[in-house]
Amino acid sequence: MNLSNFFHLAGELIGGLGIFLLGMKSMSEGMQAVAGSSLRRLISTVTGNRFFAIIVGVIVTCVVQSSSITTVMVVGFVNSGVMSLSQAVGVVMGSNIGTTITGWILVLKIGKYGLPLLGVSAFIYLFTRQDRWRYWAMGFMGIGMVFFGLELMKDACSLIRETPEFASWFQTFQADSYLGVLKCCMAGCILTTMVQSSSATLGITISLAFQGVISYETAAALVLGENVGTTITAFLASLGATTNARRAAYFHVLFNLIGVFWITLLFPWYIELVQWVTNVDVAESVMTNGSLTYPNTTPAIAATHSIFNIANVLLFMPFVPALVNLLERVVPAKEFKEKPHLTDLDIRMLDTPTLAIEQSHKELERMGEGCEKMLRWLAELREQDEPDTQLANQLSRREAVLDSIQDEIASFITKLLSGTVPHSVADEARRQLRMADEYESVSDYIADLDRFDRKLRQNGLRFTIAQRQGLDELNNDVLAYLHRANIALRQENHNIFVEVAPVAKRIRSHIKQLRRHHLDDLSSGEIPPSVNIAMLASLNAYVRVLDHSENIAESISGEK
Repeated sequence: MNLSNFFHLAGELIGGLGIFLLGMKSMSEGMQAVAGSSLRRLISTVTGNRFFAIIVGVIVTCVVQSSSITTVMVVGFVNSGVMSLSQAVGVVMGSNIGTTITGWILVLKIGKYGLPLLGVSAFIYLFTRQDRWRYWAMGFMGIGMVFFGLELMKDACSLIRETPEFASWFQTFQADSYLGVLKCCMAGCILTTMVQSSSATLGITISLAFQGVISYETAAALVLGENVGTTITAFLASLGATTNARRAAYFHVLFNLIGVFWITLLFPWYIELVQWVTNVDVAESVMTNGSLTYPNTTPAIAATHSIFNIANVLLFMPFVPALVNLLERVVPAKEFKEKPHLTDLDIRMLDTPTLAIEQSHKELERMGEGCEKMLRWLAELREQDEPDTQLANQLSRREAVLDSIQDEIASFITKLLSGTVPHSVADEARRQLRMADEYESVSDYIADLDRFDRKLRQNGLRFTIAQRQGLDELNNDVLAYLHRANIALRQENHNIFVEVAPVAKRIRSHIKQLRRHHLDDLSSGEIPPSVNIAMLASLNAYVRVLDHSENIAESISGEK
């Protein structure tokens, strides 16, 4: 083989693979952007029901166009405590079925339309101003690139067939014996591990079989191996994760290894079953551009992939509880509580922005709940004759925790915004940054309110009964306002700012009234200067808590 032919072959194969992978990425990002909010709602509804979890895994993988993304996402959710191991196991099994959609997309006979589809979609993407149209165009642009890349790889594979050195090397991979099947499975596994995409290796396999470089049986064995190779992504993502996250990744490996093992034992019969189901003759050849091609191998390979994964899921389903128990025994929990960060945010989620933003949303809900608890503890401490030291320390610690949570949310969202994210996600991220800052400020002022009371007590003084009563009423009003804002955050109620505007107005009137009563009481000369300063400072602090709570309601409503 001369050098120019080698470079021509390598250039077409690598170029086609690169365009194919870029197409898969664009298709995935476009689909995620279009279906983002639905995807978020779908993931949040996952329960312990195995059937439902499997369906969610199938749908999510069909949307994101990658089982690797889904399983890494699952590892991230389990690592952050959002998803349990039993829930994760169902989603992982579903992702294996969902990933087979790629093969069926490639069955569509639109290869020659790949380039026009890419061109038209690129024009729409570049010149339209509506986000939704742009992301639809990105998805179709990805499909165009996938088919164009596949055509290039098919052309490169025809050169392989015409090159004796390469053709003879490929002949060493023949699934004509059990050892040969295992050898092909190993080759598929290694190739997928190197490329980090089972869709890409599926594309290469289909191209080789289409051109007749390898037989359908060999291609089927390679596809089985690709199922094992794709588990490496989730396995790598689990390194350094919590025990449950590692168990989820190990289940993915175990699930595919056992599946490939039992199907290789029945390989000849399985191949016959697939051909009977698809009702195609894989040996039928068609003359294309002066060379023989085998188009029927493409649907047969797609069916091989789908039937195997569906059968594997059906086989595993009854044994899921036993496998979960086995993993819990084999991978024991650590003796200490695994919580590397104060938040459940996980950088593994940054590759799926629409779901990453859901994680940071959950952390904001935690901040809101934390501020509510602080207000309740404050009221309790102020009424105690001898303040509970443990409760006071708890309030102080919670303020420090909320400071750290805000830092982690800010860091997470900054990393998220540094990538390519849909405008809707970017807007939501900026709103979340603002709300995290507002919640942190609320916690600061609540801590200040507790310090004012403690300082008075250290000097042997206290607020009067009337003052304490007024402050408690004010505390309850502000707490009720914040509680309604927190509920609106959970329910995504965009009318909250308008709904609570009269409440805020009433609280401000109440603060002014308390301030007037206090200034009137000063004329009696019975209130010590320290109590006067603490009372006015407390009223000002409640004003600031209300201000920041209003800002939170404003952000939830989408106001600038």
